[in-house]
Amino acid sequence: MMKTGKQMKIVIIGPPGAGKGTQAKIISERLGLFHISTGDIFRKAIKDQTPVGVEAKKYIDKGALVPDEITAGIIKDRIAYKDCDEGYILDGFPRTIGQARALDNILADKGETIDYVINISLDEDTLIKRMGGRRICDSCGALYHIDDYPPKKDGECDKCGAALSQREDDKEDTIRRRLTVYKEQTLPIISYYKDKGIVVEVLVDKDNDVKELVTEVIFKAMGVS
Repeated sequence: MMKTGKQMKIVIIGPPGAGKGTQAKIISERLGLFHISTGDIFRKAIKDQTPVGVEAKKYIDKGALVPDEITAGIIKDRIAYKDCDEGYILDGFPRTIGQARALDNILADKGETIDYVINISLDEDTLIKRMGGRRICDSCGALYHIDDYPPKKDGECDKCGAALSQREDDKEDTIRRRLTVYKEQTLPIISYYKDKGIVVEVLVDKDNDVKELVTEVIFKAMGVS
């Protein structure tokens, strides 16, 4: 019998720019799960210049993965919070076989397991276009896209008027390095989880490249109405 939403522990996986964060937020809201984004955790740590943030920035700026021991430690601490007691969705973790095994061990100590692993996939050209067009406000953090959601005035935030910039990890050279890292280090996780029979495959293409349609494909595959 499938667990109710508030009991689920879900991992969402996909290449950079696949829309993992968007789908994780929608799923978390509909199922009453807590959304844990390692990207958000690291970005805050970098902004606050914490020791973890300073160390993580060295890897992120190069398009490399933050070492397993740092990331797994952060996740272990985060899922111990009370807001995760009734279920959560992990966005951005695990990203390596080492992290997947570490997560299994963390959960095994609590007598728990991952219920579903959602694997989102789409073609590389679309990914590069999505990520390469992203811009962020240097002041308030508002997000834009030069094609899909452009600011009213080129290079200027609609909300506060500050300058917009492109993050280092959204530049094409870095994107391509990130995709290479993803293929080499993260894709093998899918086979690891397929052996456990918990993978939900979601292919994004021209027929369903709208976030609401992708969400419905995910829920249908999970048997959630």
